[in-house]
Amino acid sequence: MVKIAPSILSADFSRLREQVAAVEEAGVEYLHIDVMDGHFVPNITIGPPVVASLRPHSRLVFDVHLMIEKPDYYIEEFIAAGADLVTVHVEACTHLHRTVTRIKEKGALAGIALNPATPLAMVEPILPTVDLVLLMTVNPGFGGQRFIGEIVSKLEALCDLRAKYALGFEIEVDGGINVNTAPAVVRAGAGVLVTGSAIFTAPDIAAAIHDLRSAAHSTLACIKT
Repeated sequence: MVKIAPSILSADFSRLREQVAAVEEAGVEYLHIDVMDGHFVPNITIGPPVVASLRPHSRLVFDVHLMIEKPDYYIEEFIAAGADLVTVHVEACTHLHRTVTRIKEKGALAGIALNPATPLAMVEPILPTVDLVLLMTVNPGFGGQRFIGEIVSKLEALCDLRAKYALGFEIEVDGGINVNTAPAVVRAGAGVLVTGSAIFTAPDIAAAIHDLRSAAHSTLACIKT
């Protein structure tokens, strides 16, 4: 089953608890929390206190995506605040294996993320160690960007690597995901769909989630037949 991970980057922060409750009630599996520092990406978002404030009010998997320089300095803080899954960028980690190992030692699942221009060869040696691989389908930093279609072939290649080594990591995509782009990434092997503006700017959050899930599962049904 394809999982949906609404990104609170596009939420109304004056109603954040209410909107998190709305996506949870609509049946999503993950809550995607984009952390930006204004250095690794040209934007600044939130820190551990926001994660900690939401944690008592949600049972969702907190999928914390660190788009920051020197992520090792903050891993423990985010896990203590309630992160279930911590994803770091390959481009930001000097010693990626050490960083992934530390995430797991602190009790969270470990994910690695690749920007659109970063080749899969950069992460192939570490794939047996991770729980999730996130492929950015836009250049990170801002919500509401247009999906980069060329990443679909990269997604297919990642699925081939997963099958080649008989691994079980999840594959997540983030950027420009909506009812129109979801079928292509699901067909290529994505299992977790991060989407922000398509959900949080919709007039009916529950209906938007239903439509996205229907688009994804209709594609899966076609693949199986």
